[in-house]
Amino acid sequence: MSRRSVADLLAGRPLQRVSGTHTVAAACHRIREKGVGALAVFDGTRLVGILNERDIALRVIADHRDPMLTLVRDVMTRNPATIPATADAQDAFARMLQGHCRHLPVPSACEGRRGSSRHALDPRPSAR
Repeated sequence: MSRRSVADLLAGRPLQRVSGTHTVAAACHRIREKGVGALAVFDGTRLVGILNERDIALRVIADHRDPMLTLVRDVMTRNPATIPATADAQDAFARMLQGHCRHLPVPSACEGRRGSSRHALDPRPSAR
């Protein structure tokens, strides 16, 4: 039985992005619209962070910040752990468990043209 790579798991799952200059409210609308649990945060073509449900709950809601005024860059997780697209999927999930993270960006898949990018690895089925 052949092992699957991270790239195999991400096939057909487009990366959902947001700029750090967007409001958290706008990011939440995108999260709901796309049925994902996190958005990759980019500064131009460079991955600078990730905004996930936990960031929103703990850094916005629990801190009584206004999501209409709070910028993504102020509450995102900076410099998230990453894994290459060529990595074995089982190794990726082990790394996620070890690092206590639910989303793992794939840098080689995040770079390049917008249409060819893939999403951060998420072990949960799609929310759709």
